[in-house]
Amino acid sequence: MAKGLVFGVLSLVIGILQSANAEVTAIFILGDSTADVGTNNYLPGSNIRADFPHNGVDFPFSRATGRFSNGFNTADFLAKLSGFKRSPPTFLSLNGTSAIKKRSFRGINFSSGGCGLLDTTGQTTTQQKNVVPMGEQVYQFSTVYNDLLAIKGSSETEKFLSKSLFFISVGSNDILGNYYSNNSIPKEQFIPNLGLVYEKHLTNLISLGAKKFGIVSVPPVGCCPSQRISTGTGDCLEELNDQARSFFSTLDSRMRNLSSEYQDIKYSLGNSVEMTINVIENPLKFNFTDVKSACCGNGTLNAETFCTPTANLCSNRHEYLFWDLFHPTQSASKLAANTLYGGEPRLVAPINFSQLAEA
Repeated sequence: MAKGLVFGVLSLVIGILQSANAEVTAIFILGDSTADVGTNNYLPGSNIRADFPHNGVDFPFSRATGRFSNGFNTADFLAKLSGFKRSPPTFLSLNGTSAIKKRSFRGINFSSGGCGLLDTTGQTTTQQKNVVPMGEQVYQFSTVYNDLLAIKGSSETEKFLSKSLFFISVGSNDILGNYYSNNSIPKEQFIPNLGLVYEKHLTNLISLGAKKFGIVSVPPVGCCPSQRISTGTGDCLEELNDQARSFFSTLDSRMRNLSSEYQDIKYSLGNSVEMTINVIENPLKFNFTDVKSACCGNGTLNAETFCTPTANLCSNRHEYLFWDLFHPTQSASKLAANTLYGGEPRLVAPINFSQLAEA
């Protein structure tokens, strides 16, 4: 986010929306809690949920939808910027093929809070499903693909998906999980392996007709309030941020390889580390007054507990970067979406999300 970028981005987005909107037939969203709009509400055994106050306090009618936010998240804002009235519904909320048969069908959200690229990430036991891992999300999309084939036929399905956007935001939980594991794998081995798994998921999506990928890399997770309190000084846990930077470099390399191998795909890769660090270092330029504490929580930096109905709740939520001990506020999510959609190559490359929509 360059100086004053947030203001310039808004005018740029408004200027390109009309041409981009006509190109986007649907949006399919995969990932973790940064994009989850309520998937985990449908997992009875999950302990990673946000369908209770104070979550959703700024959502219409103060409804706790399952978003890990005080309001809307980045997936919601990206959908709106892409010309959609509302964010696509979660896959688990749909009634079979009936939603896909509707003329108004414009996409699905598969994201699941707490999940990762690895099947084991976020799963606390083998008996109960805690999250929907990335591999299963891709499988869920394959069932949608088969339904589209049955309804539209091969040619129309290919055309439909070629103009659809696939937004993906995942990887943070894998990095955090490995870092705190009793059997932690060294970064030099773990990050490249994680990149290979990511590439496999993307290859599977490509085989199912996906052509346009808007990818959000891992943010500087070491600067989350939960990690700041672990340092004892309130500073960012730089070891984790280094892993996030390394993952971005790996992902950048993987995407270049994929675009060479599959020359009909287009992609945008958002550098969440640079985006977030720029806000943390220059908070007032982006109208934030607190970039360290959680708005909702308890204890040091409000980050010793999750956001619950009895947690402390800040009143100036639009001035906070973090909603809870891990997740951004609605204001931060909107800023991130605007930057992804209209940002400069330093922050999103080789094209931004608006250019992806037009490609």
